[in-house]
Amino acid sequence: MAIDRRGRVLLMGAALLAGMSSGAFAAPPTVAPEVEREVFAPEGVTYKPSPSDEEGAIDRFAAYVLALEKRDFAGAYAMLRLSYQASNPRLEWEMNQRKRVTLWADGQIRPLRLSWYLDPAGQPAGLYAAFDFRGDRKDGTMDCGYVVVHRATPADGWTVVRTDTSEVPAELIEDGVPKADVLRQLPCYLGKGIATSF
Repeated sequence: MAIDRRGRVLLMGAALLAGMSSGAFAAPPTVAPEVEREVFAPEGVTYKPSPSDEEGAIDRFAAYVLALEKRDFAGAYAMLRLSYQASNPRLEWEMNQRKRVTLWADGQIRPLRLSWYLDPAGQPAGLYAAFDFRGDRKDGTMDCGYVVVHRATPADGWTVVRTDTSEVPAELIEDGVPKADVLRQLPCYLGKGIATSF
């Protein structure tokens, strides 16, 4: 996990594996304080995620991104919640990943917003953390999307329950931003005041 000059978190394989020579991971990653955060809880319930909640959710998010970047599809698939696996058989899921030359996880991933949901209506109980992110690949392609992780109880581990990404080819980007007509069609979050269809 690396932080750029503005303090934003950058998830990159090399940075995630800081200290590779010793075979150990760097200190648990954190999302910079200025990354947008919001909390949603049932009416009448006050909830604030603890540092260990955030650490666990970020660790799962980072591990999932790194597994995909390394093409460790078995490892990434194992991080998916069982119900997600049931609706996405492993062979089919892996084939969909492998048929792409590059993946969104190959880019420099910047979390833009971290949203917490406690016991959301219509979903299995527990705590959810949604990471809205932007990714920039070396070839100029931009990705944006989100990864949602879930923990049923404080004693349980975090699992990936939903992911969604959109890809913007380099030719549709000007000065680091998708062209206006493309921007309005993107179903992802790119920051306050940026008019996407999300």
